Amino acid sequence: MTDQEILRLEAVDFVRESRQILTGINLTVRAGERWALIGPNGAGKSTILSMCGAVKHPTRGSVHVLGRELGRVDIRELRESIGHVNPRHPLSSPLTVRQVILTGATGTTELMPRWTPDTASQARADKLIEMLGLAGLEQATWPTMSQGERGRALIARALLPDPPLLLLDEPSTGLDVAAREQFLSTVDHLHLVRPDLATILVTHHLEELPTTTTHAMLIMDGQVHAAGRAREILTTELVSECFDHPIEIEHRAGRWQARALVNDLDTYGG
Repeated sequence: MTDQEILRLEAVDFVRESRQILTGINLTVRAGERWALIGPNGAGKSTILSMCGAVKHPTRGSVHVLGRELGRVDIRELRESIGHVNPRHPLSSPLTVRQVILTGATGTTELMPRWTPDTASQARADKLIEMLGLAGLEQATWPTMSQGERGRALIARALLPDPPLLLLDEPSTGLDVAAREQFLSTVDHLHLVRPDLATILVTHHLEELPTTTTHAMLIMDGQVHAAGRAREILTTELVSECFDHPIEIEHRAGRWQARALVNDLDTYGG
């Protein structure tokens, strides 16, 4: 891990259709840090992630990604240096695993017509197939793949251009327990082989955090409730405040567990 700054949000506000979505967001991510953005539904997590991915611009404040400020840079060029894993990847064509991964070279959902990947891209795709446990599935097609296989293929796709920043937007969506655990093991392995890679993972389930998570930010009503080292932020007190409900947090064997506490009124339907 180095002190190289990968991402910085300063005093960011975001307003959509006269509604204040985010207020005063500050966040700095350095190389090798693995952040989790956690909060209730509608708290603003995905909006923050969209700015980290140079998809949306702030209404007020500034966003610097890889040393360049949004609004003063070619966004299309900047996005080529950001890996983005979205489990709702809008692909319906029967592309093979290898073809899906190779679309990471062009940043498109489908293969571009008359486009041929260069030798370096093909070699890197093969390396990622091995690294992410997809060997033997190269010819499997998207419609026939399991959600877990799709998730690993999307990580490989995002990593094809060797980005310094990887964004994971609720990556465990649609996964059963076994597939989720396999996916998290994949993310942990990725952090071991790419120690300088900065990652930001959005979720509202603490059980979906990989063991390699280093930092966390709790988002509540579009504002930062708390941010810092994960073990100091993901506590019973702070998480309960963020979700406005008593939630007991445990940290065992590198993983977090959350259990909602039921009071007497809840028990008797009061």
